Amino acid sequence: MQAAPSTIKKRNRVEGSGMAKKYSSLILMTLPGVLYLFINNYLPMLGTFIAFKNINYTKGIFHSDWVGFKNFEFLFKSQDAFIITRNTLLYNGTFIIVNNLIIALLVALLLNEIKNRFARNLYQSIMLLPFLISFSIVGYIVLAFFSIEHGFINKVIFPFLHIQPIEWYLESKYWPYILVIVNTWKYVGYSSLIYFAAMIGINQEYYEAARMDGANRWLQMTKITLPLIRPVVIVVVLILIGRIFYADFGMFFQVPLNTGILFSTTNVIDTYVYRALLVTGDIGMSSAAGLYQSTVGFVLVIIANMLVRKWDKESALF
Repeated sequence: MQAAPSTIKKRNRVEGSGMAKKYSSLILMTLPGVLYLFINNYLPMLGTFIAFKNINYTKGIFHSDWVGFKNFEFLFKSQDAFIITRNTLLYNGTFIIVNNLIIALLVALLLNEIKNRFARNLYQSIMLLPFLISFSIVGYIVLAFFSIEHGFINKVIFPFLHIQPIEWYLESKYWPYILVIVNTWKYVGYSSLIYFAAMIGINQEYYEAARMDGANRWLQMTKITLPLIRPVVIVVVLILIGRIFYADFGMFFQVPLNTGILFSTTNVIDTYVYRALLVTGDIGMSSAAGLYQSTVGFVLVIIANMLVRKWDKESALF
């Protein structure tokens, strides 16, 4: 005999209240994170209309003149539009491939092979240390290596190899390699820990069964470890693709010491907008740049996720 609708509704309310009481502590623990996410990520989205206005502080933000897409023109009509877009995409693409898909993954695999817990924790701490150093300090560390007059490379390495000193801060052609090395040194430890955390969650019975079948370390890594952490790798790459139009401002501004002669290889969208904002003081222009970066990143994530779904539906982000 089927229960009456009122009885079913009452039962659902009782079950719902019971679930709420059961998981009340977990819900309470998530509130600070949800509140932070709302304030930091969603609330500022209300200010996207600033990108379409000519902000006049005497009129106020809401009463300033509406200019449509005029604020976006400075990114596309300037003579540096191609350079900053090319630099941003090529640097971030290189960082994703070299740092996150090759070096960080390799480091995580090597950490996973270390069985001594003390040694493994020591290596993790050493590799994570550069991530905790601000780019203001990193800029001076790089200067200590590449200074024209007192740099370690020009004063110690090159004389030993009988090579003439190089004026690093006057030659833009060297900086794509320098910035990639700096980014790898600073972030590879953090990126590798994400993959390593996924590796230590793999059931050890898979490895025991593989060893019983005669599989060596290489086969265990390629046939067990890498396939099982593939979803984590895909999620990390998708997130990075979403920020491919965002550059690390600290690295591109502090490490080259804001040297104008290096702008052809160190100027990216974020540093260009910052310098333009210093000159014009137009926050509408900077808001337009931020909205453009976010929109393009969102579209790229959707496209990349669609491609992943066609290849492996279970590994897709959504």
